[in-house]
Amino acid sequence: MYNEYDDLSFEEQLHLTESQIIQRHNQHIFLRRNAQLLQQELNFEAELLEDNPELAQTIHALNMQEIQAQQQGSFGVIQGDSTPKEEWH
Repeated sequence: MYNEYDDLSFEEQLHLTESQIIQRHNQHIFLRRNAQLLQQELNFEAELLEDNPELAQTIHALNMQEIQAQQQGSFGVIQGDSTPKEEWH
């Protein structure tokens, strides 16, 4: 069975394999660090919301407004309404 590496020498294939291993290792480290940072961000956000119930209430209200706007936009698409909806930023 032919593959794209058949034309490479053994040394070239070995180097390519090493490069792929290094690339996967680096990607794994990046993903692990990214997950750690995301967890820190979530913990920080939880602390902020716990310490400030007014902020939590405001964020909840804004999220509900966004959900309603998205639902209305989706309903408009289903009904054939092609007028642009206001975007949330």
